[in-house]
Amino acid sequence: TGNLERLRAIRTAILGSSMEDAVTQTQPAASGVERESVSLDCTYETAASNYYLYWYKQPPGESLIFLSWHHSGGTKRNEAGERFSVNLEKSKSSVSLRITALELGHAAMYFCAFSTHGVEIHREP
Repeated sequence: TGNLERLRAIRTAILGSSMEDAVTQTQPAASGVERESVSLDCTYETAASNYYLYWYKQPPGESLIFLSWHHSGGTKRNEAGERFSVNLEKSKSSVSLRITALELGHAAMYFCAFSTHGVEIHREP
């Protein structure tokens, strides 16, 4: 309990966009301590030069929540807030999601997804 209270396991699940493309989790689960940080990592394989990598989370008993996307050309969108950051390392074919200042509310299934097609959705103000 207290500031050493353990978070539930944070897991990554993987989605790909075609048989030629693949995304692989590098750890089956991750856990952290409140107020510290954790990184979730995925590697990917593709022959495409134009692609998107996405992160979603699914809290227990809830629907998927979009966190971010990162385009191979460098553009990105983060809707998860400043505690969540994505790092795309094209030279290593890897993408990681870092969560800082962990809270128990961050406990969820985290999904890394890959696509060669992207759709940008804008919300009305």
